[in-house]
Parts: sequence; structure tokens; C-alpha cells
Amino acid sequence: MSSTPVILITGASSGIGAACATLFARSGARLILAARRQDRLQELALDLEQAFGNPPYLLALDVRDRAEVQRAVQTLPPEWAAIDILINNAGLSRGLDKLHKGVIQDWEEMIDTNLKGLLYVTRAVLPGMVERGRGHVVNIGSIAGRQTYPGGNVYCASKAAVRAISEGLKLDLLGTPIRVTEIQPGMVETEFSEVRFHGDSSRAAAVYQGVTPLTAMDVAEVVVFAATRPPHVNISEVLLLPTDQASTTLVHRH
Repeated sequence: MSSTPVILITGASSGIGAACATLFARSGARLILAARRQDRLQELALDLEQAFGNPPYLLALDVRDRAEVQRAVQTLPPEWAAIDILINNAGLSRGLDKLHKGVIQDWEEMIDTNLKGLLYVTRAVLPGMVERGRGHVVNIGSIAGRQTYPGGNVYCASKAAVRAISEGLKLDLLGTPIRVTEIQPGMVETEFSEVRFHGDSSRAAAVYQGVTPLTAMDVAEVVVFAATRPPHVNISEVLLLPTDQASTTLVHRH
């Protein structure tokens, strides 16, 4: 990684994305922060500029919109266009229903964001990395991409696809200097469960009751570690769990 890399983070307005932005800003990186929630993004940008003196470039971006993604990347100002690191963080889970009772709109939102959105952004950014002969793609996956759990059907499928895409990218990029990393967190206390349960904060809180989960910053530290290895080292994948979790379904509650 160069001394002042340009880093694009999707889903940067909260959680793991915002934590990654904080740590990379602290290191002096130049950040392109993308999210749908512009008010949250602007608050984060102001905090980062005040703390570290380096204003990020903000993108109002819904990764589900292919044309919007292409336009956003193609119209970046020249000083921001050479993206060194792409962190595909935008993603969500909706519902915890059995498949035969599933809400199809929830399925489409997960597939469009977690899978198609990741593909759209990667397809827009990666050719420039190949052309410049440098770059790193970091995909935020999940333990759910390795182990399915009851009610997780479509979400787990979308994250299994992220794992397959990450592996496929490594094969396709062999012979180039571009690295690919997938970070697979277990339980992380962010807005994840609140989004899953459509704003039901009490149900979301119960997910973490009696457990010490990972924090967004725990995951961000692993992302930064992977991104700052020497060029000949690629951290291919990391499964990151809280000590209280052994699998998607085995969790120790105190």
C-alpha cells in the first residue's frame, strides 16, 4: 500500500464501514466514502476531518443501482480516480423466516445489495486497478457464508456467493499484483440485527444478550492489517469470531 492510498469504502455511514474509515483516516489515507444515508455520511466526514485534517470525498450511492455505480466511479475527479483499495462493505440481512414463509422483497434487497451491489462496484473499479498494476479488493463476508443457520437461508446464500466471488477473483487476477481478501466476521454488534428485524430494537438487543460480541472496530483492525501487509503477502481470508462463539449456532451466553 502506498503512503497515501485512495480507498473506496461502501456502506461507510455506520458500523464496520465507518470504523474502517476512522482507522484508515488516522493512517493518512485519502477516503472515498459511499453510502445511501448522506446525513450520516456527512456527520462522519466532519468528524474525520476535525480529527485527522483530511476531508474525505463523499458519494451518495446505492450499490444496487448499476447505472448509478458506473456513473459515480467514472465521474470521480482525476485526483480521486486511481482507487488503490476497494472495501466492499455495503450489505444487510432482512428477516429470519423459514424459506417457505420468507418475504420476497427481503430476499431481493439482500441479493441486490450483498451480491449484485458488490459485483457492480467491483466491476466498475477493478479494471483501473488492473490497468495501473496495483490494487486490493477487500470483501466483507460473514461466517454465514460458510455455515447456514435456521432462518438464514437467503442471507447465508448471499454471503456464500461473496465467498465464491472472492475465490474466483483470486483465480482471475493471478499474474497481476492485485490482492483479494475476504473478512468473515461472526457476531458483530452494529445495526445489523436492528436492520434484520426492521427496526425492532428489543429483538435486536436479545441477539447479543449474555455475549461479548465483536465490535465494528475489531473487524476494521483486521481489514487494516490485511491492507498494510507487504505487496508479496495476501491475507486471503479471515474468519473472525468472538470468543463466546464457536459456530453460527453455538454461542456461549453468560
